[in-house]
Amino acid sequence: MKRSKGIRGMVVFLFLICLLVGYYFYLSNKVGGNEAETETTKVQEVLLRDLSRNYPASPKEVLRYYSELLQCMYNEECSEQELEQMAERAMEICDADLVSYQSEEFITRLKSDVTAYKEQDVQISSYKTSSSTDVEYFTKDGRECASLFCSYTLRKGTSLQILEEVFIMRKDEDGHWKIFGWDEASAVEE
Repeated sequence: MKRSKGIRGMVVFLFLICLLVGYYFYLSNKVGGNEAETETTKVQEVLLRDLSRNYPASPKEVLRYYSELLQCMYNEECSEQELEQMAERAMEICDADLVSYQSEEFITRLKSDVTAYKEQDVQISSYKTSSSTDVEYFTKDGRECASLFCSYTLRKGTSLQILEEVFIMRKDEDGHWKIFGWDEASAVEE
């Protein structure tokens, strides 16, 4: 009798262990499955940003968001629709005068530029904006403006190239900094 109680106890114990291990694997796979479903791409992350509620507060932050858009457009695999959405986002952070000047041809030129970069296997590997203390603020025609630099590191295969650009921004009626224009830093210095 004692033996049968010991064997029954052992079977019950093993059964409980199997239940606990099975429940652990069930929970592990369930959590892992949800993470894969909710994972967003870099393209989706920049497109999900709600600029009406979370507009970048400084010229540096505007340039950082613009550079994130550029990296996604030039580096990531995205659909034509996503590329157009990112181009529209880029125009949202540009000054109204700049947008009116190049709105129709902007998306067309952007698409051909992105295609050319991808065909040549050129990517924007990184960018670095001016520090907050290096932003020059000034007033032009009664409007607040800012000037700042951004260095883009372009990678083609194993070779790197640095592209330095200077951006001019000005505040709109809502107090938001908008990109007014940009040029290569060497062209501005000359």
